[in-house]
Amino acid sequence: MIEIRVFGLREGVAEEEFLAADKRVQAEFSPFQPGFVRRTTARGANAQSWLVLTLWSSAAALDDALAGVSADPAASAFDALIDPATERIARFEEIGG
Repeated sequence: MIEIRVFGLREGVAEEEFLAADKRVQAEFSPFQPGFVRRTTARGANAQSWLVLTLWSSAAALDDALAGVSADPAASAFDALIDPATERIARFEEIGG
């Protein structure tokens, strides 16, 4: 399962603050989720948009991880920096590869 999140940051959030929060998620949350495979973050032009691409072993693994986001300090701090009006999330089922 592939999850793609595209978003902008909330007004006043510095890139350095976001990158520190992203690093915490990479180290403290994602790798400890059952079914987590890989996660990468990318910056769009002029840092106006961001993308997080995460690979999961299954849709159930993704759902289980999402259920724990609000209880995890690193993941909830990361989400607090995202402007919800700009966020788009899509899931894709891998068909080969």
